[in-house]
This record gives sequence, C-alpha cells and structure tokens, in this order.
Amino acid sequence: MAKYQFGVQVVPQFLPEQSSPEQGLWSFAYTITITNTGEVPAQLISRHWLITHANGQVEEVKGLGVVGHQPLLKPGEAFEYTSGCRLRTPNGTMQGSYFCVAEDGERFEVDIPIFVLDDGTSRVLH
Repeated sequence: MAKYQFGVQVVPQFLPEQSSPEQGLWSFAYTITITNTGEVPAQLISRHWLITHANGQVEEVKGLGVVGHQPLLKPGEAFEYTSGCRLRTPNGTMQGSYFCVAEDGERFEVDIPIFVLDDGTSRVLH
C-alpha cells in the first residue's frame, strides 16, 4: 500500500432540467467520492480540472478545495461531494487532479481519471 494515496470514484449525470440545447448549453452533475487509501492522514488542498467539449474546446479550472471544503481524511475515511459543469456541446470529458498535503508535510497529487459527460442523445458519426 502506498503511504500517500487517495482513491477517486466519479458518477456523472446529465441534468436535462438545467440544460438549454436550443441555447447551446448542456448541464451535468458529477458525484465524487474521495477515499484515503494511504497510510497517513492527508488534506485535499486544491483541484485542477480539464473540461473538454466535443468540439475540442478545453476549459481549465483551478481552485482551492472542493465545494467549499478542504477535507482532512484519515486512512480509510471518505469524502463525497456533488458539483457540476456546463458544456456547449451535448457531450465531453473531464479529467484532473487534486493537490494534497499529508499530516507529516508530504505533498502529493491525486489523478482524477477521465470520465465522460453525455446527454444520452449522441450518435456516432461516420
């Protein structure tokens, strides 16, 4: 087991009631569960996202904490939150990283694996 390690699970969801396809806006929520799978208590300090729209446009989002929190997680503890984003296309992807600091002062990054945002209407074009 790695001494400094967080596990990340993501469940994305399309929000039709908050979307306006006729105005070119698609809204998505994503619920993330972060679990300290390491051996040392550590705090999530900041986030860094790359949001890629289907047209290739990439947005970069950086900021402190997640949903106003900088959770300190002991080994085995988890923190779950839901946030969201808007795309200018019916689908796209998100990926990123969390910057964390362990109780002993060690700094480390946690990769957030790429996940797909999709309104469910997309068709494969040839």
